[in-house]
Amino acid sequence: MKAIAEKGSKKILFAWAFYDWANSVYSLVISSAIFPIFYGALFRMEGIEKVLVFGVEIARAPLISYVTSAAFLFIALLTPILSGIADYLGNKKVFLQFFCYLGGLSCIGLYWFSLEHIYTSLLLYFVGLVGFWVSFAFNNSYLPDIAFPEQHDSISAKGFSLGYIGSVILLLFNLAMVMQPALFGIEDLPESPAAITAMKYSFVTVGIWWMIFSQYSFYYMPKGNKKDGPAVNLLFNGFKELKMVWNQLGSQPLLKKYLLAFFVYSMAVQTVMLIAAYFGEEEIAWGSDDQRTIGLISSILLIQLVAIIGATLTAKASEKFGNIPTLIVVNALWLMICVYAYFVVSPTEFYIAAGLVGMVMGGIQALSRSTYAKLMPETQDTTSFFSFYDVAEKIGIVLGTFIYGALAQGSGDLRNGIIMFGVFFLVGGLLLRRVK
Repeated sequence: MKAIAEKGSKKILFAWAFYDWANSVYSLVISSAIFPIFYGALFRMEGIEKVLVFGVEIARAPLISYVTSAAFLFIALLTPILSGIADYLGNKKVFLQFFCYLGGLSCIGLYWFSLEHIYTSLLLYFVGLVGFWVSFAFNNSYLPDIAFPEQHDSISAKGFSLGYIGSVILLLFNLAMVMQPALFGIEDLPESPAAITAMKYSFVTVGIWWMIFSQYSFYYMPKGNKKDGPAVNLLFNGFKELKMVWNQLGSQPLLKKYLLAFFVYSMAVQTVMLIAAYFGEEEIAWGSDDQRTIGLISSILLIQLVAIIGATLTAKASEKFGNIPTLIVVNALWLMICVYAYFVVSPTEFYIAAGLVGMVMGGIQALSRSTYAKLMPETQDTTSFFSFYDVAEKIGIVLGTFIYGALAQGSGDLRNGIIMFGVFFLVGGLLLRRVK
């Protein structure tokens, strides 16, 4: 029988952070790098820009934005239900494992993504998003369980850094497959060029990587805290817990003000991360298809590598200046990046924007998560509080991706959404100033 690692011990902290190593390959390869290139290539191969979905012709970028928005709406509704069940049964690790495997298998299923079977294909993409983000929410909820408050900033940053390193390793392997498929025995097929087939194989590698490396975390992570009382009305307990958290915010003014600011700026951060590659794939003058593939993946790699530095520097800045002042500065930097990105056209300009995004991307995510954990009241009911945090984040993504898709579909110009993001960062920074 294995010994249970103690709260705050190096073993359990590393096990928690290592889940970022396992699952971050999804957010890099699927959300940010290979899949957006693959998705755009399918439309180019067919010589079309729009596809008929539910009787409506929708352009490719707004379509994926709408599917993403629908997925996050589903996630926002599902997470409270599951967190309530996890609280009463004390087995949130089971839910973490289930959605890890659901996401991993969906990634493998993307191998069969095609425009001919658009409904099934989009469903696989939808389910992959659900698997990743719900498992990520449960992993986040472990932070107060496995770490003491003074450890939150450093271990949160370590988790993101491990995620960046692991995902970059796999992406480099996938890039080699895509650019030199013959070296891996991948040949042209009548229905698919070798590079496209290599992209499909990369989706399979993501699912396998995610499920295999998560086993280390599953081995050491605790089962979860069982809540006292009878297990009744489990389906609605999660929403009751959210209402309880909402009511408690009345006596937690700092936490309430912080959550409002977080909701606004996180809406922009998460939407930018989800649509940036689609913007780069469609709006930047790359030249040839090979230049587009190399350019986009290189820019994503640049973001990941710089983000390691950014997350570490942000954690150190928070130690010296405090979490809130650091977050205000990071929001101001995001605002300036949005202004710059609106005018980006050439690959070189896009690389510069990517480097700037990397510097602030990991830092704002890690610091936002640890700031929330610090401001939370002392309680064993960490799952409900982090469920509230995640629901706020997901509703923000629903609004952000839907508004972006509507702006892109209505105007035909993806750049209009960047103006919206800049406003969100400005308002988010101003709201953070209210958190003394």
